[in-house]
Amino acid sequence: MVYIGPLILGFIIGFVLGTRIKPSIGSKLNFPASVYVILAIVIVIIAYQQGPFPWYTDSVFANGLISALAGIIVGKLTFGRG
Repeated sequence: MVYIGPLILGFIIGFVLGTRIKPSIGSKLNFPASVYVILAIVIVIIAYQQGPFPWYTDSVFANGLISALAGIIVGKLTFGRG
């Protein structure tokens, strides 16, 4: 059974964070595709190490973190403007 609460909340928080990632004209800070690949690898490792809540038995990952990663990517692609 998949619990929908952590999935929705993680996606919403990730989406909001993804929309806030915008390039600034005066800043030399850059987020190339390799940053998102490294972020995805780190989030998958952390989600595996953290595991689900004690009473969740749907997967070995923390589903909220995985859906937050999806929210960051979707938010960046739709409203990130860059």
